[in-house]
Amino acid sequence: MRLTDTMIGHAAQVVREMLKFAQPADAVLSNFFRANRVDSRSRAFIAETAYTVLRRRRLLEKVVGERPTPLHLVLAALVKVTGLSQRQVGEALGNDGGREASWLGELKAQPDVEFTLAEQADLPDWLAERLLAHMTPAAMLELARALNRPAPLDLRVNELKARRDEVLARLVADGFVAQPCRFVPQGIRVEGRPALSKHPLYLDGTIEVQDEGSQLLAHLLAPKRGEMVVDFCAGAGGKTLALGAMMRSTGRLYAFDVAEKRLARLKPRVARSGLSNVHPVLIAGENDTKVKRLAGKIDRVLVDAPCSGLGTLRRNPDLKWRQTPESVAELTRKQADILAGAARLLKPGGRLVYATCSILPEENEGVVDAFLAGHPEFVRLSAAEILTKQGIALDCSTENGDMQLSPHRHGTDGFYAAVLERRE
Repeated sequence: MRLTDTMIGHAAQVVREMLKFAQPADAVLSNFFRANRVDSRSRAFIAETAYTVLRRRRLLEKVVGERPTPLHLVLAALVKVTGLSQRQVGEALGNDGGREASWLGELKAQPDVEFTLAEQADLPDWLAERLLAHMTPAAMLELARALNRPAPLDLRVNELKARRDEVLARLVADGFVAQPCRFVPQGIRVEGRPALSKHPLYLDGTIEVQDEGSQLLAHLLAPKRGEMVVDFCAGAGGKTLALGAMMRSTGRLYAFDVAEKRLARLKPRVARSGLSNVHPVLIAGENDTKVKRLAGKIDRVLVDAPCSGLGTLRRNPDLKWRQTPESVAELTRKQADILAGAARLLKPGGRLVYATCSILPEENEGVVDAFLAGHPEFVRLSAAEILTKQGIALDCSTENGDMQLSPHRHGTDGFYAAVLERRE
């Protein structure tokens, strides 16, 4: 691909908007592409370059110096991270970019600078400090570097419609580079960023895009045919669809959420999937009367709680700059309330899975430990044992038996899950 000054300028425009942190990075990109007609190759360059700046912001700001402009951050990202040569970038800037080309030369000639541990990890200081409280510097750097790499594309095969080996063969025949996921029996990992939204297998509900870690949550809940199940924070319903398929479209599966727009996005996905047991329910919160009516009647509850999302930095690198210690403290209070409200749904002998896509203990075991201290009728189960019974061999257990996934060890997003059972 031939790099041009227009592509570089567009990337700088996007970076300028992203660094305002007024809206999520993916929304900034969507708005830009709606307002500007660019070809597919330019779109890929703009998106990848802007996300590189978000991922490596601390390193880039350190090498660029005080008050870096979005354009200088983009140029530094291209030569310091992406690996383009100074000549390649200079040629793209053209005759009108002489000043910027000169600046690039000065940047190249700079002596090496020393980085703090947080700068090496490309994390804000407060987040690096939180992680260092429970892991070594080397472990933190390993985790951070994995979170700073782009995520792969994982698919879940809807086994109501096809077997994984059939879908895999079809994708390979269609030119995709794909292989089975390491752990989940329904998962396929696809290389690159292929457009799948118009593929027949996606349009007919045979495949859904879903990270392998997210798919594992359904296996921890392990719903059975004919049961009453609640996905308490269903969102757009990726996990709801996985649970419904495991239930073979029997029983009743309630998809609760407080956002009407998210539930609206679930409805066409349910229609494509062929599931008939999914019941989307808009609730005002964990104390809604619709929730209270089901108290003590539900076999299994999944609580994929609202969280900082810091385990998804491969996909959402802006979150490490958008979250703060104050926002995390507010989230932990909300998580505790949601867990307590959802737990009231369970009948004796029922199972609850509390999950987040966070890497912070205060959002994970901290919330669960506090809940168990006040609810002696609940006990913790071993996540690894539950997965082993389903033929899933996964070294993911914490000291207390919960599941903790990480990109450098498991190739997934950073997921946490605790499995709780209400005593008979």
